[in-house]
Amino acid sequence: MTSKPKRQLDLLDSGTPAWKLILMLAWPTVVEQLLQTAVNYVDTAMVGYMGTNATAAVGLTSSTIWLLMGVMNAAGVGYSVMVARRLGAGRPDEAREVIRQAVLSIAVIGAFLTLLVELIIAPNLPVWMKADPEIAPLSTAYFRIIGGAYFFNTSLVVCSNILRCTGDTKTPLKFNLATNLINVAGNFLLIYPTRQLTVFGLTFTMPGAGWGVAGAAAATALATAFSGGSMLLMLFLRRVPTQIHLSESFRPRPAIIRQAVSLGVPSLLERATISVGQVVSTALITSLGTVSLAAHQLANTGESICYMPVFGFSIAATTLVAQNLGGGKKDRAYRLGGLCPLMGIGVMTVMGSAMFLFAPQILRFFTREPAVIALGAKMLRIEAFVEPLVAVGNVLGGVLRGAGDTRWPFYISVAGMWLVRLPLALLLIRVFSWDLTAVWLAMALDWVVRGAISFIRFRRRKWLDAWKDQPLRAED
Repeated sequence: MTSKPKRQLDLLDSGTPAWKLILMLAWPTVVEQLLQTAVNYVDTAMVGYMGTNATAAVGLTSSTIWLLMGVMNAAGVGYSVMVARRLGAGRPDEAREVIRQAVLSIAVIGAFLTLLVELIIAPNLPVWMKADPEIAPLSTAYFRIIGGAYFFNTSLVVCSNILRCTGDTKTPLKFNLATNLINVAGNFLLIYPTRQLTVFGLTFTMPGAGWGVAGAAAATALATAFSGGSMLLMLFLRRVPTQIHLSESFRPRPAIIRQAVSLGVPSLLERATISVGQVVSTALITSLGTVSLAAHQLANTGESICYMPVFGFSIAATTLVAQNLGGGKKDRAYRLGGLCPLMGIGVMTVMGSAMFLFAPQILRFFTREPAVIALGAKMLRIEAFVEPLVAVGNVLGGVLRGAGDTRWPFYISVAGMWLVRLPLALLLIRVFSWDLTAVWLAMALDWVVRGAISFIRFRRRKWLDAWKDQPLRAED
């Protein structure tokens, strides 16, 4: 018995209220982003109970990992915008061709990043960051294990982007939930040694490998391998108009690759701008001592609880704008692009308030070090005031990417990071001898600048005609 094709969400349907359509796209992505954050959240919490050195070792890799994830995300942005445009224009055959090229890119990018991490970055990063000798081997081991799963990481990022741009936000959510369950179970088994546990008055022996930081990395890698592999299979198994088959041609198509690169490279440069800036910032923080480095890492992880949900509205904006522009509905694309950040501001105002009120409790989830808790909570309360502007900058960035105007988010990131955040932090620390507060105050002002420039670009409407999608030719 043949199953019926799965009904996809019609993103061009004017009969559905705009706010409802945005929520239908955003809420699974919001939950998904929270679940993705929870992987790092759980790792940090469990590693945190092993001491400050373990926390600092994991934190040392975070900015670089985020930079490498930018390569994966760039591919996801490029291919997903192309798929969404073609679906909006009523060209599903071309959309499937783009997806097949995306599958080829997953293999190439995944292999390249794995070799880069294993051979160059992992053994040298602690030296580049001038880390304490006791932190260096822990950091290298963690990074090498994480890097070994980068094929599956690439698959997870790219496939998630593609599925979301078709209107399917629930499939990535389901597999990210599975990722978290596998990661938590793996952490219990791999981080700690075999020990006695008492739960509800019952004492039992919990087996464990006792691998410490390496165990946290292994659990994350295994969970990512499951979800990334499963998401790749979904492109072949889902009975939808964008379903691909192994019997179809997977030969490289230069025309598609060029379009994907033109859309994705600015997104990569945007991520690189932020990531390199974070690396410089981390090196600056390292000079303040291990307590400051640990507090910064834990505060960043705690802030991500508020930061990540807004990506749901950003992705909804990208998808809706791309498909509606593909369908020639410019006015509707503009209206939806304006409503998405307004809804994001509402969510981020609530989340920022919660972060301010419960900052110490958030930090206590990760560590029992009083000095780290006190300093980290102070940083969270500084950032809480600008969370609504985080929504403006991020969601309007999603609007611009959906239109193919991927250069302007890059320009905005350069302005915020290199003209505001880093110069101000350097000035306050080196000249005025401030503590970690300098870094987080500079970060807050960075988001003020990004939000303002993003709003100006949106209101001028030039992004509506920033990129013209071209139909594919058989000879390309």
